[in-house]
Amino acid sequence: MAVNFQNMNDDMSALVEIRTMNYSDLKQVIAVEKKAYPHPWTLGIFRDCLRVGHNAWVMTLDSEVIAYAIVMLSPGEAHILNICVAPDYQAKGLGRFLLRHLIKKTNQTDIDMVLLEVRRSNTSAQLLYQSEGFHELGVRKAYYPAADGREDAIILARYLNNKI
Repeated sequence: MAVNFQNMNDDMSALVEIRTMNYSDLKQVIAVEKKAYPHPWTLGIFRDCLRVGHNAWVMTLDSEVIAYAIVMLSPGEAHILNICVAPDYQAKGLGRFLLRHLIKKTNQTDIDMVLLEVRRSNTSAQLLYQSEGFHELGVRKAYYPAADGREDAIILARYLNNKI
């Protein structure tokens, strides 16, 4: 799926593509992960996600991975395990576009609900998810590693429109 982003913040008109993640993408995925997070996933975690068959996508710009997502499917629900946009490409609508892609793909299955966790401190991501129809289900105490110990995760869910 290719989309021309004429409305990106930096007056950037570029062709991006979302496609299935492959093992050959992992070097670039890890590079983005390390730039984006103080406590990044390891290469082994990404390999395991692909090995067990989780749905995984990359967003590329001129063959460079600039965003990715990993989704675990289970009966009735999809759990977004990781969704990330490279820091240089954040705040340009790419995270929203990737999230909508995940929801569209999930909505084509027998899934009723999409779940995810987000750091309590990540208010910009929370606002994005809420604007896309997610609501708070609860809190996972001390879920994420943090500089001063652990940070809570807010559990968010979105029920899929054509399934209720």
